[in-house]
Amino acid sequence: MSASKSELPEKARVVIVGGGVIGCSVAYHLTKLGWNDVVLLERKQLTSGTTWHAAGLIAQLRATANMTKLAKYSQELYGTLEEETGVATGFKRVGSITVALTEERREEIYRQAGMARAFGVEVEEISNERVQELYPHINLEGIKGAVYLPLDGQGDPANIALALAKGARQRGGLVKERVAVTNITKEGRRATGVDWEDSDGNTGHIAADMVVNCGGMWGHEVGRMAGVNVPLQACEHFYIVTEAIDGLTQLPVLRVPDECAYYKEDAGKMLLGAFEPNAKPWAVDGIPKDFEFDQLPEDFDHFEPILEAAVERMPMLAEAGIHTFFNGPESFTPDDAYHLGLAPEMDNVWVAAGFNSIGIQSAGGAGMALAAWMDTGEKPFDLGDVDISRMQPFQGNKRYLEARSKETLGLLYADHFPFRQKATARGVRRTPFHTHLLDRGAVMGELAGWERANWFANDGQEPKYEYSWQRQNFFDNVAQEHMAVRQNVGMYDMSSFGKIRVEGPDALAFMNYIGGGDYDVPVGKIVYTQFLNSTAGIEADVTVTRIEENCYLVVTPAATRLADQTWMRRNQGNFSVVITDVTAGEGVLAIMGPRSRELLQAVSPNDFSNDVNPFGTAQEIEIGMGLARVHRVTYVGELGWEVYVPSDMCGHVFETLADAGSGFDMRLCGMHMMDTCRMEKGFRHFGHDITSEDHVLEAGLGFAVKTDKPDFIGRDAVLKKRETGLEQRLVQFKLTDPEPLLYHNEPILRNGEYVGYLSSGGYGHHLGAAIGMGYVPCKGESVAQLLDSTFEIDIMGVKVKAEAQLKPFYDPKSERVKV
Repeated sequence: MSASKSELPEKARVVIVGGGVIGCSVAYHLTKLGWNDVVLLERKQLTSGTTWHAAGLIAQLRATANMTKLAKYSQELYGTLEEETGVATGFKRVGSITVALTEERREEIYRQAGMARAFGVEVEEISNERVQELYPHINLEGIKGAVYLPLDGQGDPANIALALAKGARQRGGLVKERVAVTNITKEGRRATGVDWEDSDGNTGHIAADMVVNCGGMWGHEVGRMAGVNVPLQACEHFYIVTEAIDGLTQLPVLRVPDECAYYKEDAGKMLLGAFEPNAKPWAVDGIPKDFEFDQLPEDFDHFEPILEAAVERMPMLAEAGIHTFFNGPESFTPDDAYHLGLAPEMDNVWVAAGFNSIGIQSAGGAGMALAAWMDTGEKPFDLGDVDISRMQPFQGNKRYLEARSKETLGLLYADHFPFRQKATARGVRRTPFHTHLLDRGAVMGELAGWERANWFANDGQEPKYEYSWQRQNFFDNVAQEHMAVRQNVGMYDMSSFGKIRVEGPDALAFMNYIGGGDYDVPVGKIVYTQFLNSTAGIEADVTVTRIEENCYLVVTPAATRLADQTWMRRNQGNFSVVITDVTAGEGVLAIMGPRSRELLQAVSPNDFSNDVNPFGTAQEIEIGMGLARVHRVTYVGELGWEVYVPSDMCGHVFETLADAGSGFDMRLCGMHMMDTCRMEKGFRHFGHDITSEDHVLEAGLGFAVKTDKPDFIGRDAVLKKRETGLEQRLVQFKLTDPEPLLYHNEPILRNGEYVGYLSSGGYGHHLGAAIGMGYVPCKGESVAQLLDSTFEIDIMGVKVKAEAQLKPFYDPKSERVKV
């Protein structure tokens, strides 16, 4: 049914673009919060894009605690929707089994089981006999381990979406089909409304306070209408449905990731789906205008290897006829995480798109979280994993998306090894030292598009990753780099870290408002600081250097530069400042270790003594035949400097330092070394140890917050927490056994009870054991009471004893950085 102008309002509080399960969920949850001026426009018919052909698997466990929280919420919601709306959702808790065919996969799924326990998800590791009991049709050959989640479910994707839409309508929301949004009108950083056209050719405009892009695989195109970057690409997704099989009754969902396959019983038929290693991007040049409930051409040759393995794994498939061979599009993002939140480019355009084949299980939670964020203006909890602001502008490039999407679909079922790097769409962003590092054995990783040296191969060693859950092939290399920094001197490239220049007559006042530190410091002084939200959660973890009287340089992690700059801009208010990304203007080399001062003195006439250049200060220097600025700070816990070099002089400065460094036995180092050293020193990592929902005092960073300032974001919440006391603390752990490895998310046990999980994990090469950090509840307890406990870390179900401290195990008084 098309819309006439009289059926659509001239103004709405929000217009949601797209009527798949995500758009319907956003509408449902906004109306549930009392928004009664909600309009959802669907270009064709509800669910006609990708929702209608989704497999409908509804799992609970995701990669992080908050993503798991959202998935569990979806399950709970779908269990009650039918009663609320009268629309059958087909939701039932059938359980799920994941089996491993290799020892590496066995370790992965067992570590995931430990993570599930930490996140409060019911899980058990089960024997092959138990697998057979739960799934009598499976061939057990080659199965080396299995995990069972009894409360996982499945449902009817289209009816879930229709139930959500009905729920929105019941509370006053307007859901209109056959109305396409043709343009999003804008003034500055705000959308003012949408232009629409219905199937009869009628056109109109709806003025809107907010617009939400729930366009699914059209999300990239809808984003461009608003000047917003939504990187995603549709790929072909295959499954088959058999004819009815006699005697087939309800079964758990079965996943065999080593064969790229999943199995779902539905109404006496079997569905076999695949996430093959090499996917097929679809409609790179644009989705056909008339696409609606469409299937893509069959490609049996592409699917045949999956089916051959499936017939071996599930012998009954050999006798079952194929009722449907289905090929339909699904949208995938560059990092296999969906896009949610307020678009960085605009102040009232929201995004919920790119769900990487987990849209049904994510829709309920994602809609709830986005609606809460829209309602209050603040994230309800940390959503950094999926926040659209993590995406870099270049990632909307179509050639990039085509290349990356060939890999990301398959990565859903690939081995999720620690440190695994994407193989496609590489080399886009390179630091000025890129070729110099490659020539010296650098093995590159990628973060936010930046090529970064993660470790260095020794002579005769192939410079490539060999992935494993055990000690990987670079373990000893990182140990050597780690010890070079601890005992001598090392150099590594930090150019990818974001650099944001804040300048103008109100620069000091603005910095003192947006940050928790005191920035009224002499020119050349460096302040380690956090940007806080209203609850004193940490929005950014940065260093701020006063470059000139009215100019500051804010240095941020590479992955959060855009998010941090966006946060600053959204809180700029009437402060007279200019905020500029200058990341590409300078390369940065970190010179760290006990002999770092000697090395710098060998290449520069400047004075690097404590009298002239104490810890936490910057100075302009000559270096070789060029110029640089050195910041005496450290993220590895040693005496050291970050050397900021104009991009045009980077080659010269690198060669100068490398030549001089040969006389000091200086070692080139990578990001893995930096991470292991910072964990030994207890330095926090934003996104892991500190997030927007972690209170700055509970994170142990109260020393960086100066509440004697009259007004800054989060001040009241800091003062309140000091009055009421801490409910949890970030604790550092060191295993007493030197052999096991930690990564992150391993459960923490206190006196035999599960109390949390590790936010970071790594190997302390100087300390001689794996180390980690994690939050432990401590309400009403003293530090002595907290630490006078027995702590263990659960690694694949084995409880390993751990020492616990609030202060770092390495150099707790920071004497080494100030010598």
